Amino acid sequence: MTPLTPLTTIEELDAALAASSTRPILIFKHSATCGTSAMASEEIDDLIAHGALPADIYLVRIQAARAVSNEVERRLRVRHESPQVLLIRDGQVVWSATHYRVTAAAILAALDQTAAHPVA
Repeated sequence: MTPLTPLTTIEELDAALAASSTRPILIFKHSATCGTSAMASEEIDDLIAHGALPADIYLVRIQAARAVSNEVERRLRVRHESPQVLLIRDGQVVWSATHYRVTAAAILAALDQTAAHPVA
């Protein structure tokens, strides 16, 4: 099973983004006070239960890691929303989803699409 790795510091974000040059990463931005985000979290759990994935999955808990959340928005130039999933390759967002579009099926499809189009 693919673990969900918390991003709590800018240094951890740096390492995750650097790792995206060799393997895609998913960043899941989650709000503990949002019902929609709770449903998205269940979708992420379903995704992880799916088995081996071609990406590492990171969790940004918005309330606990506001600086990391803000830095994700600044560096990746994607307006903050939560819940939000960002699929990143080579430090660039190649797919994203927010709110009710955060589903295991949508993420798997994006991962399949990304795998079908390797970086040149």
